Amino acid sequence: MGSPAAREGGSLRPFWWAMGAAALGLLVMYQSVDTGPVAPSQVAAVAPAAAPTAGASSLAAPAVPTLPRSRPVRLWIPQLFVEAPFVELGLDRAGALEAPAKEDRNLVGWYRDGASPGERGSAVVAGHVDTTTGPAVFLMLHRLAPGNTIDITRADGIVATFAVDSVQTFPKDRFPDQQVYADTDTAQLRLITCGGAYDRQRKDYTDNVVVFAHLQSSRQT
Repeated sequence: MGSPAAREGGSLRPFWWAMGAAALGLLVMYQSVDTGPVAPSQVAAVAPAAAPTAGASSLAAPAVPTLPRSRPVRLWIPQLFVEAPFVELGLDRAGALEAPAKEDRNLVGWYRDGASPGERGSAVVAGHVDTTTGPAVFLMLHRLAPGNTIDITRADGIVATFAVDSVQTFPKDRFPDQQVYADTDTAQLRLITCGGAYDRQRKDYTDNVVVFAHLQSSRQT
């Protein structure tokens, strides 16, 4: 099967929703260079899996087989018309998760030292909500709902489909790293971006939006 871009008619489509949001006045600030959440480096190795979040239990289903390690190459979120390539992320000098380059608004980053999407554990994917030049790839991430799906195409040609369990917002100064990054016995996915109010003095958002999802199925392209 081809990439989502081929199904949806080209690479410019993912931003129709962003430009529409701007026209409706939903976008109030583009001045952030949003900072990432705290580092996942040590948490996943030692922390137990967090208790299921509210709403997640109703979606409980038998775990599907996990996949071998393979880097992600493409993200597709049909409910948001988001289709974006991946870049690999590490940690910055302060030990926090890096953010994707702000010059490319349609780019997501995968934490390369954690689980890969579909592998056992919590795969971490980060993206900007906006940049100094306009709305970015995860502008509408907070609109996802339980049961929505996320497709990640991997370098080995496998498409891993994840089902959303919950969408939660956390203050950046009280980010629950154990809940977000905890090791798991199943294949989990975390999508992370900025949220909450914009602090003009700090030039950053006050919160992080986190999507919690689990591997629902996989298929070979």
